[in-house]
Amino acid sequence: QVQLVESGGGLVQPGGSLRLSCAASRIAFSLYTMAWYRQAPGQQRELVAAVTSGGSTNYPDSVKGRFTISADNAKNTVYLQMNSLKPEDTAVYYCNAKRSLLSNDWNYWGQGTQVTVSS
Repeated sequence: QVQLVESGGGLVQPGGSLRLSCAASRIAFSLYTMAWYRQAPGQQRELVAAVTSGGSTNYPDSVKGRFTISADNAKNTVYLQMNSLKPEDTAVYYCNAKRSLLSNDWNYWGQGTQVTVSS
């Protein structure tokens, strides 16, 4: 069974940093697009960062320049380095693994980790 296990969430003051980790098991990690999404209470889940199997990254304007996604294929782990955190970054952060090949699609989610930015 595929597992994505997030860690690294917590409480941090505005302006602080956190690094989230997502360890994947039972998938061909290097073939997947790995991404981080977040969902705040009462809001839709939104993309925070993504890295393709080729190493291309994508960020929305709201986190560009503050967040960095990276993948370690040897450890089957994807990271999200979050700097200059703001209260509006408070949300549950989810790890996602996605792959499409011909007519087949694979899409997996982690259980989420809470990030709270507050003084």
